Amino acid sequence: MLSRNFRPNLWYIGRHGQRALASRPLPSKEHEYTNQPVYPPIQDLSFPAKKKRERESWHQKIAKLSSVEEKLYEINMPKYYGYKMNMLTDDKFPYNIKPFMQYATRTCFQRTLPQFYDPLKEEADKILATTQSELEDAIAFELSNYSHVMQDETISPVEKEEKVVRSLLAQLNRTITNSLAPNYHHLSEIETDVDPRHEAFWFLGGIYPPTLVRKIKEGVDWQKQYANDPYDRNIQYVGKPYMALRHKLLLDPLLTKDIESFDVKQDSAEIPEYRYDPLALGYIANFRHATTVPGFWPGDQHEFGLLSYQRRSHTLNRHKYCAIDDLSHAIDAQGILSSFAWLLGQACYQGFSVFNDVTYPLTAQTIITDGKYWSFYAYQLNTILLHSDQVDVNSRYNLCWGTDAMQLYDSIDESGKINGLNSEVLRQIIMFYINQPKDRAVILKPFLCPTETRVADIENESRREFMEQAYKHLASNRPRHRLVPEVYQWEKIYKIDHKTRPMEPKRRPFELGEDMYNRRMDEHALKYIPRAVRPGGPKSRPKFEATYYPSVRRQ
Repeated sequence: MLSRNFRPNLWYIGRHGQRALASRPLPSKEHEYTNQPVYPPIQDLSFPAKKKRERESWHQKIAKLSSVEEKLYEINMPKYYGYKMNMLTDDKFPYNIKPFMQYATRTCFQRTLPQFYDPLKEEADKILATTQSELEDAIAFELSNYSHVMQDETISPVEKEEKVVRSLLAQLNRTITNSLAPNYHHLSEIETDVDPRHEAFWFLGGIYPPTLVRKIKEGVDWQKQYANDPYDRNIQYVGKPYMALRHKLLLDPLLTKDIESFDVKQDSAEIPEYRYDPLALGYIANFRHATTVPGFWPGDQHEFGLLSYQRRSHTLNRHKYCAIDDLSHAIDAQGILSSFAWLLGQACYQGFSVFNDVTYPLTAQTIITDGKYWSFYAYQLNTILLHSDQVDVNSRYNLCWGTDAMQLYDSIDESGKINGLNSEVLRQIIMFYINQPKDRAVILKPFLCPTETRVADIENESRREFMEQAYKHLASNRPRHRLVPEVYQWEKIYKIDHKTRPMEPKRRPFELGEDMYNRRMDEHALKYIPRAVRPGGPKSRPKFEATYYPSVRRQ
């Protein structure tokens, strides 16, 4: 009589390659039987459900990767030639852009600064009473010293403004930090970036599908029912502020509220439902690798933003493409976008990603100015999950507070004296500087390996060098040595639409049934190792260099 643990192995391959019937007991397994039957979960076998499970598996893989660079690189793995993405910049804000920016960043906007700054007002007034004359002299000197630049007709108005404002902010920042550093020690520990590189990438879900995508699905029988499903748009922000200040510690949250308790419906947060394609606003789509850079590389100790100064020069040319004056809304949109993108980059450097949400809030302060008009914004980042699987499910939202544009002065006379200096602007600037970062009792990097938070920490030299070179080449966005494949117009006419060249050899990807844009980053020819430099001798193996693309490792 066979035992309960007996399992027949019915087939084996005989000596002469023929199958023969055999049976043998397999090793017994513990806990093979249970008192209650255990069934595998019943899965939805529809096409959207299968695709969703594939995406969730990919998201879990990204969460388990060891270092920051590997997470950012893995997001680019599916696209060898880059994603087709809509480019958002800090120099183009079309008419009625604010609702889209609020939806694209899931931000609730309020026209006032939060009560968080009320305790700092009295302190800022005392500082201003002792430093106002020094600040006034610095402002007057910088603005009057560049009068010859404003009269130079060979320089464009945008270049004139940016040159003057850049010099003004550098002098103003130096004066404030030197005056306040003895009493506010965090100002002596900040890192100052001039013209930093601020970039951020995320997937924006819930967008109405384009007409072409909808027609393609309607032409396939089994996809007709999915023709109107929401669509993911790839968003890439590329900005270049005048200046950014960073610190080792985080700013306090602007609302003393647990991050899990932010709920759009319960808090009645007003976030516009702007699900139209960004192409309708004039944001052209280009192929590009997804890059997220908050002004520094992973490993810098000053990981958290304190204050950033943004350009306002786009308002000079706004009348050329916007007939209706909605300048205040455009400035608000810039404050929302630049603050969100900067904090998203900082969150990604802590191990979070657009698929793995933040576990604690991040805060930033933003000033948008042209030297004369100043707008102040405070932003709290509570969520970065914006793709289609989460856009209608995620209950969290981000918060942004902003002021109207305030005028710093009325005029400057020929002697260099400022007329009508607005002390309220100076007080607000000081309040942003004396907002002291503090240490928080939270796990800052819950999704990173404790021993390999960045590529430079990897012990394996080959893997470290490979990933560092691969990531930096990706972040540089240099063009590849071969152009992106495309279907030429004559091919579409004579080969696809009318099929008038049947005898011509089929060599192009579209003729072989290949989707050239689905090529992965690791699908390429390996680098050959010449015989003379092989470690084991001329005839040894391997003949090709090993690759170390991101993969989950035990921690």
